[in-house]
Amino acid sequence: MEQEPEREPRRIREGYLVKKGSMFNTWKPMWVVLSEDGVEYFKKKTDSGPKGMIPLKGSALTCPCQDFGKRMFVIKLTTAKQQDHFFQASHLEERDAWVKDVKKAIQCIERGKRFSRKSTRKSIKLPSSINLGTLYLSMKGPDKGIREMKLEKDKKIFNHCFTGSCVINWLLSNNSIRNRPEGLVLASALLNEGYLQPAGDASKSAAEGLSDTSFLDHEDAFYYFADSGFFCEGNSSDDDAVLSEEFRGTVIKQGCLLKQGHRRKNWKVRKFVLREDPAYIHYYDPAGGEDPLGAIHLRGCVVTAVEDNPNGKKNEVEGNLFEIITANEVHYLLQAAASAERTEWIKAIQLVSRTGK
Repeated sequence: MEQEPEREPRRIREGYLVKKGSMFNTWKPMWVVLSEDGVEYFKKKTDSGPKGMIPLKGSALTCPCQDFGKRMFVIKLTTAKQQDHFFQASHLEERDAWVKDVKKAIQCIERGKRFSRKSTRKSIKLPSSINLGTLYLSMKGPDKGIREMKLEKDKKIFNHCFTGSCVINWLLSNNSIRNRPEGLVLASALLNEGYLQPAGDASKSAAEGLSDTSFLDHEDAFYYFADSGFFCEGNSSDDDAVLSEEFRGTVIKQGCLLKQGHRRKNWKVRKFVLREDPAYIHYYDPAGGEDPLGAIHLRGCVVTAVEDNPNGKKNEVEGNLFEIITANEVHYLLQAAASAERTEWIKAIQLVSRTGK
């Protein structure tokens, strides 16, 4: 009896992540592909062969990974040979999506089953144990969630922020906990998983282990949501005040895109953060750096899908292109990873450009 030919492992998820080098302490954006049996990473999406491959059999995933201080949304993949690989997502939802699929792929290998997605429809049945991701979304709810405020301490202004006591009070009112000590345990878990972030010296010191608990139930301990529009203002000049105005808007969308340079016309991976009111999109080096490389004021801009790359070499970058033309007629050419993603970005930018100031 003839055996059926062995099929190629199915691709489960792909996209841009920032990877730490194996030999040097450098972080670089890579196109990462998760298959049923391994993780491949490419220098460019268009490369014919991967730069490396990580087998999933016998591997273990660590999340959250707090080995790198200020680097957020890092996951660690340890192979059966005890080799560590570190990847950084651009935002919380992206990290959680990768973690969920990698864990499921590893479990399927262990159980001898193929990877298959379940329906994305949410069950109305309440979970038997607390789900931190679901709880986080409730905390961020516009109507019944924790109210983000502007708080002042030590001549600094913390925007889109809230106190540790506010978190515990909300958990009590939401019947998520029975008492404040229990709330400290749950809030610490949210902090350790990266859903909440410390702001200010008191909360940062506690998170670094300099207090009895990693989370502080205090009015002078400040925190913020990981994917909020948080920023801090100190004693700044008028120019700094104008710059900070760009960051006051609510974050609408974020993720990695390819951006074409204005001078050399080369393409680089950049992390983009879209905010409304005021309508700005900032782009960053995804490998590090808290300050943006540039900002695009979107009020009155035009954004359209582009089918061809007029300035690029053949086969350099193809498909899923779109262009932003500002009110000052500055052109920005970008590429999404997939057609659906391009459509999402175009719709989000069009909405912000009409409603934001």
